[in-house]
Amino acid sequence: MITVAPTGAETPKASAPALPTRLDELVSTARACSAAGAAMIHVHLRDDHDRSCLDVGRLADAVAALRAETDLVVQLSTGGGVSDSFADRLAVLDAEPDSCSLTCGTVNFGDSVFANPWPLIVELYTRCRERGILPEFELFDLGHVATLHRLLDEFGPPPGGRVHADLVLGVPGGLPGTTSAVVAMVAALPAHATWSATGIGRSALPVALAALSAGGHLRVGMEDTLTFARGRPVRDNAELVERAATLAELAQRPAMPAARARAFLGLDAGVTAG
Repeated sequence: MITVAPTGAETPKASAPALPTRLDELVSTARACSAAGAAMIHVHLRDDHDRSCLDVGRLADAVAALRAETDLVVQLSTGGGVSDSFADRLAVLDAEPDSCSLTCGTVNFGDSVFANPWPLIVELYTRCRERGILPEFELFDLGHVATLHRLLDEFGPPPGGRVHADLVLGVPGGLPGTTSAVVAMVAALPAHATWSATGIGRSALPVALAALSAGGHLRVGMEDTLTFARGRPVRDNAELVERAATLAELAQRPAMPAARARAFLGLDAGVTAG
């Protein structure tokens, strides 16, 4: 399963003009990435001033537009930007996506702090369970895996029973984007959990190759990396999805279509709220 994360909340469009920050750009990107092999899209929105936007109305419009134009699994970020309030991050679920990200702990994020205290984690998870929205557990460090175990032990499995995590590696402040980090994280995951891996920046390829060899899935996109090769910027998100699909084909694990991804995640059994 290939997830594309096309925008993110931090890089300004002026620094990366190919970032899809308007809704029409996001939809066009989603169509191109679906054709290239993506099955899920991880969505951040920007406001009219290129800042992280968690406006529920805009998020609902984006979910509707993506569903109308593609069959991708639509996942909204509840992380937003590092300065977004907890209340706004919780309200993301009101847009009724198929899935949402749920980060399992606080982490230094370059010079900033991405705050995810236990009460916020619990509230997000409780609301996901109540609304039938599938959480994807974002894990930046081994301590986050321990928090995931605690969450499942205290509150039970997610809607549909699928525990799916994304290993986010290479963030300054979290685990590095290396093969050994992938192996350590996977060894600590709950039994029967499935997982994708994200390599930030120059770790994108090493993490992708390690994930494919270890039975994991992939997340790629301009949220996570803006350089395709040394000295050469990424052309667009579809280029990163195409490369991931090629690697998956070489590993004899071809890209999963969206319909199969829905079944894989349990979404075809009516898990979603939308």
